[in-house]
Amino acid sequence: MNMMKKMILGAVVLPLSLASASAFAAGGHHEGGMKGGMKGGEGMHGSKCMMKANKKAFKDLELTDSQEDQFDAMRDARKAEHKAKKGQKRQPTAEMKADHKAMQNLMLSDNFDEQAVRSLAEKMSERQIDRRVEMIKKRHEMMNILTPEQKTEFKANQDKYIADCDK
Repeated sequence: MNMMKKMILGAVVLPLSLASASAFAAGGHHEGGMKGGMKGGEGMHGSKCMMKANKKAFKDLELTDSQEDQFDAMRDARKAEHKAKKGQKRQPTAEMKADHKAMQNLMLSDNFDEQAVRSLAEKMSERQIDRRVEMIKKRHEMMNILTPEQKTEFKANQDKYIADCDK
């Protein structure tokens, strides 16, 4: 394979893989499980076991009534947000499809435009970063409800359950 073909292939594969990662980060799953044929339900964020480990680590904590109320309020707000968006076409999905089409057009063009490919890849990466930051921000808010002792206990529980996943 000559160098130009390798560059074009690399320029196409990178953004497409980032778009795939974005789809998983944005909740790329069907009712009933993760999208794709990965063995054991493993996705971009680790296995189902790892996700269960995090839930178990949290449930093992003894939360105060006040903390429970705060978590319930956060959960209710998130549910209301999702309910309000229900039925609306998700903008990120439309943008990802448009970017994919643009990448296809760049790949099929007569001349390779490296700057256009880089620009599009950076745009796609930026959206993925924005989604990841928003997700971590929400998790950070949840963790800040915990006391320092509970955070330490959560980390120990999490490590214990994650170790069980590796077996």
